[in-house]
Amino acid sequence: MSNANFQALPGFRDFYPDDFAIRAHIMRTWRDVARRYGFQEYDGPPLEPLELYTEKSGPEIVQQLYNFTDKGGREVAMRPEMTPTLARMAAARAGGLRKPIKWFSIPQLFRYERQQRGRLREHFQLNLDVIGEEDAAADAELLAAAIDMLRAFGLTEQDFVARVSDRRLLRALLLHAGVPEDQLVLVYNIVDKLERDPREVIARRLRDEAGMGGEAIERTLDIFRHTDFDAVRQAYGQTEGVAPEIERMGEIFGHLRAMGLMDYVRFDLSIVRGLAYYTGIVFELFDARGELRAICGGGRYDNLLGQVGGVQLPALGFGMGDVVLRELLSDRGLLPETRQTLDFYVIAVTPEQRPDALGMVHRLRDGGASVDYAFKHQGVGKQFKNASALGARRTVVIGPDEAAEGVAVVKDMESGQESRVPLAEVG
Repeated sequence: MSNANFQALPGFRDFYPDDFAIRAHIMRTWRDVARRYGFQEYDGPPLEPLELYTEKSGPEIVQQLYNFTDKGGREVAMRPEMTPTLARMAAARAGGLRKPIKWFSIPQLFRYERQQRGRLREHFQLNLDVIGEEDAAADAELLAAAIDMLRAFGLTEQDFVARVSDRRLLRALLLHAGVPEDQLVLVYNIVDKLERDPREVIARRLRDEAGMGGEAIERTLDIFRHTDFDAVRQAYGQTEGVAPEIERMGEIFGHLRAMGLMDYVRFDLSIVRGLAYYTGIVFELFDARGELRAICGGGRYDNLLGQVGGVQLPALGFGMGDVVLRELLSDRGLLPETRQTLDFYVIAVTPEQRPDALGMVHRLRDGGASVDYAFKHQGVGKQFKNASALGARRTVVIGPDEAAEGVAVVKDMESGQESRVPLAEVG
């Protein structure tokens, strides 16, 4: 047998109990907020046909996938995202599902990418989507859910911000600025780098890659000098083709204001989200200090179900990964206590009381309590040390005298208070 010192693959994680407790806390919080918003949980297979992803994102995505030919000769891939699976599943039963469809999932996703802070080769991600609703209220509801996900962890407007734009509004503004329609996707991808690259670099790319003239470039860059929604509305609110999109954006913000969430929201046209399938609102949630990658991103993708599943239904959704979120919670001191706790630790003073102790253990467990005990008989002092190490809130001691009387000594480990309780009443 090999003596190799095996380790987890690069970019993959082992979840020891303390780490798993944090992961469980994150997922439990996600599920609780999704439930409060009326979403239903679903899941799909971790292995899908490779074509499902190349159809949505193009053949270049293969470089980022864990893909292979299976034993049946099928080209398959470990899922890198959940949206194509959702689109496939929703399209398969679109006629029989009540609209709007409000579903969420917490899949483990896999991408072969360069590791960096906040990005591994696997992660768990909350996906929350609304299908079959085009009203602006659905856009506001989705963004509100994303904000409330983070609020549920104890984060406030001092910790994160939701930066919001809209592809339809940006499209109208860029067309007004003189961007050719057949260059819009390319221009989206260029201006998506505005925060990282100097404006002269963006201008040069618009000239060299999109073939734009100097006046059109200047008008395009002027769009992104407006730093709030009111400024955009004042500048372009009467512009033909732009006004309806500004009105819709104002409607979304009106819903969020009524929910009391606008302190978390910032209008930001530079939020483009490079994925070509977005058709309406787009948003990303960032830590307020700007130290981490995006915590969450999403938007409206009204054409994707038709592209992947052949059923034309409006849709929108977001993804929130566990890696960046855990880093943010750690930075803000908001990770939960992971020390193990027990409701009871049952102690048999001598081996003769072991049957009574085992009966007590099982009865308490049947009642829903978490209970442990020593597998091998140990001295009472050692058993109390075990109880303390395991975080037991109470100990239940059964000795010869207690067994004869049909009672147990129940001790509160925090206060030290003890009481003699009939065996049938412990709990």
